[in-house]
Amino acid sequence: MFVLILAYLGGALTILSPCILPVLPFVFARADRPFVRNGLPMLLGMALTFALVATLAAVGGGWAIRANQYGRIVALVVLAVLGLTLLSSHLAEWISRPFVALGNKLSQRSERDGDSPWSAMGLGVATGLLWAPCAGPILGLLLTGAALNGASVQTTLLLLTYAAGAATSLALALLIGGKVFALMKRSLGAGEWVRRTLGALVLAGVAVIALGIDTGLLTRVSLASTGGIEQKLVDAVRPAPAPQPAVKAGEALPVEGQLPSLAGATQWFNSAPLSATSLRGKVVLVDFWTYSCINCIRSLPYVRGWADKYKDHGLVVIGVHAPEFAFEKEPQNVAKAIKDLGVDYPVALDNDYAIWKGFNNEYWPAHYFIDTQGRIRHHHFGEGEYEQSEDVIRQLLTEAGQKNLPGGYVQPGARGAEAASSGDAQRSPETYVGYARAENFAGGQVAHDDAWNYHAPTALMANQWALDGHWTVREESARLDSANGRIVYRFRGRDLHLVLGPSADGKPVRFRVTIDGKAPAADHGMDIDADGNGTVTSQRLYQLIRQADGTGERTFEITFLDPGVLAYAFTFG
Repeated sequence: MFVLILAYLGGALTILSPCILPVLPFVFARADRPFVRNGLPMLLGMALTFALVATLAAVGGGWAIRANQYGRIVALVVLAVLGLTLLSSHLAEWISRPFVALGNKLSQRSERDGDSPWSAMGLGVATGLLWAPCAGPILGLLLTGAALNGASVQTTLLLLTYAAGAATSLALALLIGGKVFALMKRSLGAGEWVRRTLGALVLAGVAVIALGIDTGLLTRVSLASTGGIEQKLVDAVRPAPAPQPAVKAGEALPVEGQLPSLAGATQWFNSAPLSATSLRGKVVLVDFWTYSCINCIRSLPYVRGWADKYKDHGLVVIGVHAPEFAFEKEPQNVAKAIKDLGVDYPVALDNDYAIWKGFNNEYWPAHYFIDTQGRIRHHHFGEGEYEQSEDVIRQLLTEAGQKNLPGGYVQPGARGAEAASSGDAQRSPETYVGYARAENFAGGQVAHDDAWNYHAPTALMANQWALDGHWTVREESARLDSANGRIVYRFRGRDLHLVLGPSADGKPVRFRVTIDGKAPAADHGMDIDADGNGTVTSQRLYQLIRQADGTGERTFEITFLDPGVLAYAFTFG
């Protein structure tokens, strides 16, 4: 229920967003007609079409996106015709003839024949195909959930609720606008003038959407932003992380459920496919991870250590690789990461999140401990508490009859990115570069999916970041379109990591890092030298800064000497 309320409020706020502006002329074009027979059917058509298109775009793959692109072209043509009919009554008469023959009553002739709710809904469908609300935190949350959970009644219901919220605010605007237009016609005799003005605005809206200005320039110059309000709503209703169960020496571990099916894995590495049945009689540790996740990387030395230490005593470790970014779905990328990270236990590629959903999991990393009867007896989310986790493994092995278990705790002595974090509670938060989840961006508004020339401010506040140069920002990443583009971040933490990928053709991208305007020297990370030089050769997490002394606030800057790099997310340690 909370999520439905959140979706509705997020939709209602879209009328304040700059990207709804090109849609408003299409809505107001029928403001002078009866609301029940015209405005309401049109808004219903918009809402239904948006929910359908958004669902398909989130879960249907590239074919759905291409289909929607063709639908947008058709809709632009239809609405351009509408604008022309509003500009000139003679033109409307001429244009309306073939439309009347086809039963399409989008011109003035429909007024003489009587307003049709179906023609109004048809206009709403066309408008819905063009409706691209700003991807603020709430819509980003809904689309991410849609992609994760797949096509379902719940997915469509949430998106429909979001659309209903937007339709509600548009309906209020339409009702008020209708009264204003009626008053203008009566008092000023301005009916023809109003109609022509709306026609010009409709055509302007078509041009704005066709040129992509609705997601580019308008989002940059608008003074209205609902992102902060939406984020507060998300934070208010988002459930807190599940508490970690305490483990007390000598007490039996509770039963939390049964080991779900592993059949949804799209591929297996280091092993033939495993199943819940084949694992009976074994103590199993299931580790949900993804190879660009710094928290997962820092917990891997312990997971590897447990696998090696207890493999001859009945423990089976299974890594479930559930991707966060699109490039982590590529089997060859995962295979390379498995090799580079020294993972030699079985790994299930969970590209469809089938195993993830079977566990009702929500976290990277997440560890689930299963006994010999296939029962989940303990779980742990995130880093830390490694000794407690090892105690659970030993307890389950002891229950299974294992004796003479090796003593002590795993002490991996991890280096580089695998080393434990600094523990600084004030370190900068994980920061995404793609617009779907970007926060604390200090370079103005972001142009969604459009190339734009960004300018970084001369000074940044703590945890602020900015782009500089010619970039195209997409939902989960930013691509540099010309050489010598920069990313600047005012961060706090011992370590700074950045998930990067090379250009689309796979060519390496050279870069240079500075910290407080100077070469990093002793503060360089494992993926650059003391002068700050490095090269992006594959899609992975790069450790760029490891401060040799402390975790103080510093200004990080990375300049890419070649175009094409993809930047995904910052993490800190």
